[in-house]
Amino acid sequence: MKGNLKKIFVCGGVSYNAIITLPDFFEPKPQTIHSCYYNETIGNTGAGKALALSKLGFHTTLHTLLGSDEYTNKVKSYLNRPNLDVLYVIDPNGTERHLNILNSKGERISIFTNPSSENPLIEYEQYRKKIKASDYVVINISNYCRNFLSMCKELNKEVWTDLHDFDGSNTYHQDFIDASDYIFFSSVNMKDYESFMVQMIKSGKELVVCTHGSNGATAYTHNNEWIYEPAILDFELVNSNGAGDSFFSGFLYAYSKGKIIQECMKFGAIAGALCANSDELVSENLNKNVLETIYLSLSKILCF
Repeated sequence: MKGNLKKIFVCGGVSYNAIITLPDFFEPKPQTIHSCYYNETIGNTGAGKALALSKLGFHTTLHTLLGSDEYTNKVKSYLNRPNLDVLYVIDPNGTERHLNILNSKGERISIFTNPSSENPLIEYEQYRKKIKASDYVVINISNYCRNFLSMCKELNKEVWTDLHDFDGSNTYHQDFIDASDYIFFSSVNMKDYESFMVQMIKSGKELVVCTHGSNGATAYTHNNEWIYEPAILDFELVNSNGAGDSFFSGFLYAYSKGKIIQECMKFGAIAGALCANSDELVSENLNKNVLETIYLSLSKILCF
């Protein structure tokens, strides 16, 4: 659904992450590493999308899981911002935590040091009105989120999802694939990503977008149109964490304005590049004015 609609319901994980950045991944042998860049910040795809979308002017509702522990207030401090309402359920496992190891190429090894509960007790029905009132619904692949899918179908809501590093065969993702109208994923674990994209469109999806990190992104539409967008490499790579969520959010921002898919891909690339230029999950410089300004400047260069 296009237009100037601004309400978004996002369901997905939030974590508190420790991040180690090294020039290269270390060899798998006993050793001592004396120097690295280390920081701690909020993480996970629910937080990444919700923060980016709220910064881009959407009225965003984030549903997630948080613990009753010392990390909850740290996470809440990042989520306390305009345009973002956070609805959370207490997870008996505690706040989700990750250790992310990054290298200078933007590649990542992610270790779940404290995963969230697979099936927490949630009264899903209480969120029906929120979903019904939303113009866009984003259901991420945290296990508990799959229980929102049938409600979205009952309410005739189009579902956007992000399969991340789906390998093309993992059955965990199937519920999300079946229920979604707009699918994003990464090619990192899927060499034959184009065949998967064609399969998705043949099955009735509206749009499929595959991101390739520093090699750009590819879209395939329900009109059987292939669209490739190169990554924007003019920004220094500081930290690639969250870049995919920012790409998704930049794309959706442009889509909500009625822009064509090629333009949406460009907006996604800009948002992703801004994220990769930041230490945070979402760039502190991200907002709709910055996004529009960079888009116009790039358009002038391309026209020239």
